[in-house]
Amino acid sequence: MRVDETLLGLLAAQPMHGYQLLEVFQDQRQLGRVWKLSTSQLYSVLKRLERCGDVHGAEQPSEIGPPRVAYTLTAQGRDRLQRWLNDPTPLPSIRSVRVEFLSRLWVAMRLGLPTAPIIARQRAACQRELTRLQQEPLEGYATIEGFTLGLVQAQLQAVLAWLDRCEALISEPSNKFEGDTP
Repeated sequence: MRVDETLLGLLAAQPMHGYQLLEVFQDQRQLGRVWKLSTSQLYSVLKRLERCGDVHGAEQPSEIGPPRVAYTLTAQGRDRLQRWLNDPTPLPSIRSVRVEFLSRLWVAMRLGLPTAPIIARQRAACQRELTRLQQEPLEGYATIEGFTLGLVQAQLQAVLAWLDRCEALISEPSNKFEGDTP
């Protein structure tokens, strides 16, 4: 799982330089609880995105120091971002929900895009996986396999309940998205 698409989502909102992007990943009210990203990791990803043609970097003068590179999203990067936001089959693993789903949801909220389809697709993926696991025959629960299967099922049940809460909270008109300040 890479941070690439999340960065594309940030740049879809507005051009930003590396330090501005890094602040988003350090701010607990934005993505700081989702991703742990170092400065070197961020710039490595930006260089990769630029080499792939998803972003374009251009030097801009700075009044407080050396010139900074401001990154903008290209048409190719916008297409990649849209494919990611509309992924019909998100992964149902707990790690994917914890990082990729939350990032996808945050980017959609930041861009003012509908979140209900993103939540619905994640819910469907988790429900399919839970149903599949519940159909697995298991000889004895008191084995490491049984304990693991039980844990994963319980996690998926918790995620499904949590997705319902997320959807309810987002749909309340009084809940304003707080991550819209760069």
